Amino acid sequence: MKIKELTVYFILAYLISWLLWSPMWLPYFGISAAPLFPYQHGIGGFGPMVSAFVTTALFGTRSDLKALWSSLFQWKPLRWLLLAVFSPFLLALAGGLVAWIADGRWPDYTAFGASGEYPEMGVAGFFLFNTCCFGFGEETGWRGFALPRFQRKYNALISTLILSVFWAGWHLPLFVYRPGYVSMDMGAAVGWYFSILAGAMLFTWLFNGSRGNILACALFHGLIDVVFMSEYGNAGMMQYIGILVTFWGIAILLWYGYQNLAPDERITALDRS
Repeated sequence: MKIKELTVYFILAYLISWLLWSPMWLPYFGISAAPLFPYQHGIGGFGPMVSAFVTTALFGTRSDLKALWSSLFQWKPLRWLLLAVFSPFLLALAGGLVAWIADGRWPDYTAFGASGEYPEMGVAGFFLFNTCCFGFGEETGWRGFALPRFQRKYNALISTLILSVFWAGWHLPLFVYRPGYVSMDMGAAVGWYFSILAGAMLFTWLFNGSRGNILACALFHGLIDVVFMSEYGNAGMMQYIGILVTFWGIAILLWYGYQNLAPDERITALDRS
């Protein structure tokens, strides 16, 4: 593991995203900011992806860049791609079952996939927005670049724990301007971090199991975001789904063990060179 390479990567990922988000978080500190562009929050999601390619260009070779780029369009193994696409829908249904048990009624799925924040997008547009900005935008960096480099030195669980801290820290500006984050108290913030950690284990499982398929991770990320942010007519659904994600992550750890968190060997940066 090359500390300098990872240090440059994380600094750039934070810097790019935080600068793009600055018109939204600087006013909280009484600082005037640049004009706000439409969908600027989503554009900031590309920070980890841009950083991954820049850092690879600085420290790697042309073949490293080619390997990173080609992994964005790797549709095999197909079973993992299908798992990435369909499992979020099963998670939404399972969350509905929990809501029915806890609240005595099913959530309203008629508005599933619609965004209250971006109603003009429609279902397909909202999915593409999340998949591009936060699926490819994040996963090319967190899993495509950082995770395999951590796994060159540590087992999958330790690598995931370390990465989850950096992944959570990247979200810090959101706590002063995004509605769902601003309303969190300390207890909710701690719960949010554990959902990040559980989610990170799911992504490690998907990444290692699919032999480094960033396309699968990006689709899974985009769909999970849609599942979390859809309108269900039940305020508890996001919490129920978060609990299910946490149990899913724990189940993966118990089933596959801490070495790989997946049925195959963990992926290191050298495996894709």
